[in-house]
Amino acid sequence: MTEQISDAAAAAAFRRLVKHLQHRHDAENIDLMGLAGFCRNCLADWVLEATNDAGGNMTKEEARQAIHGMPSSEWKKNYQTEATPEKLLRMKESVAKNAPSN
Repeated sequence: MTEQISDAAAAAAFRRLVKHLQHRHDAENIDLMGLAGFCRNCLADWVLEATNDAGGNMTKEEARQAIHGMPSSEWKKNYQTEATPEKLLRMKESVAKNAPSN
């Protein structure tokens, strides 16, 4: 089904998702993980993997900065709060539902 989406449309949708996540700092990574089983850092890891698989050369921090819109340490300092035991459990249960990586 995803083959029906052009690369241009996929790229535009991806950029819109990144812009949305850069705007919605209130949606913390732990909350995204608990709900959807992925977060900004996961998205950055996927960008890193895809870039390097395509022959590029990107570091983990460069990928995270591209997704966070700032250095990840700055984002963490400004927007990340302490993960509660409840949030950690919800994240663990959510991630367990993820499909195996290809």
